[in-house]
Amino acid sequence: MAELGTLDELPPRYLADLSALNLAPLWPSLRGFLPHGAPKGRTLPAHWRYQDIRPLLLEAGELTPIEKAERRVLILCNPGHPAEDAKATPSIYLGMQLILPGETAPNHRHTPSAIRFIVEGEGGFTTVEGEKLPMERGDLILTPAGLWHDHGHDGTGPVVWLDALDLPLVFAMEASYAIEGPPQNPGNMPDSSQTRYRRAGLVPYEALDRNKRNFPLTRYPWKEVRAALGDLASVTPEGSPVHLAYINPETGDACLPILGFSAIMLRPGEEIALPRRSASAVFHVIEGMGQAQINDQTYDWVEHDTLAVPTHGVVRLANRSSKAPAYLFMVDDAPMQRKLGFFEQFTD
Repeated sequence: MAELGTLDELPPRYLADLSALNLAPLWPSLRGFLPHGAPKGRTLPAHWRYQDIRPLLLEAGELTPIEKAERRVLILCNPGHPAEDAKATPSIYLGMQLILPGETAPNHRHTPSAIRFIVEGEGGFTTVEGEKLPMERGDLILTPAGLWHDHGHDGTGPVVWLDALDLPLVFAMEASYAIEGPPQNPGNMPDSSQTRYRRAGLVPYEALDRNKRNFPLTRYPWKEVRAALGDLASVTPEGSPVHLAYINPETGDACLPILGFSAIMLRPGEEIALPRRSASAVFHVIEGMGQAQINDQTYDWVEHDTLAVPTHGVVRLANRSSKAPAYLFMVDDAPMQRKLGFFEQFTD
């Protein structure tokens, strides 16, 4: 590999002339932008324990009323990035959000796409474009870019969910902003997950028309995903991942343009190695307990914990229970990388 020239080798007068014209030489910093062999990132493997987060999140509910918070959230900050960058991975923002009985998080829409993955509590709901979506533990709820959405709580006790947004990317593009709107008036009809998209392979007949909705399904109930994982496990060889992707039921594409979502089941005592991929990812533990090895770091995880995986990360997952399965929810940026043409999956 040729050794590139440095800034020190250039005359100060030449550098000053470049600076005066808002120019800079590429070659001294070329390897920083295009390292050979593999990318060099700042993102580190990380583990956030829910038992540590929950007391502080509940305290936030005492310290800051919803009117002053708008969205009462604790950000999960990757230790490889400054906290103010609000990054779990280079393209994924994560936050734990709390809503208390009787509260309303006001209606707005924004340019980043978001999802809510319900961690605990009953009686919460999100309204997306007039469709009221009940929040049950383990449910995935989409709030795509530009769609009106608000949150409320008709039950008792705290409701907590995990937010995942493509905010780091949208913010870096200087395209991130929100607009507030009046409260929505949701209809009384059950949401589409309970009426229009009840069975894989079946969609409303009008969906065959070319003018399809971009986001026909915005709630994916966990009880159905869990059952589907169990069925898949019965025909999946030991040691092979039991892994299901959440998709748009009308197109078969990923749910959202930038981030992808999937669920993994680890059978009792099972250990698996996931393929090394160019995408970054996060895992959230829905049920169970186990261990994750991410590159050279090992983490013991339990229910509701969250982990971050850098790009090109080497991941092994183990269920440490010999009796009960474990379930993990996965977010990655593979859909974006596929669209941009540089997604890779390795066999090493």
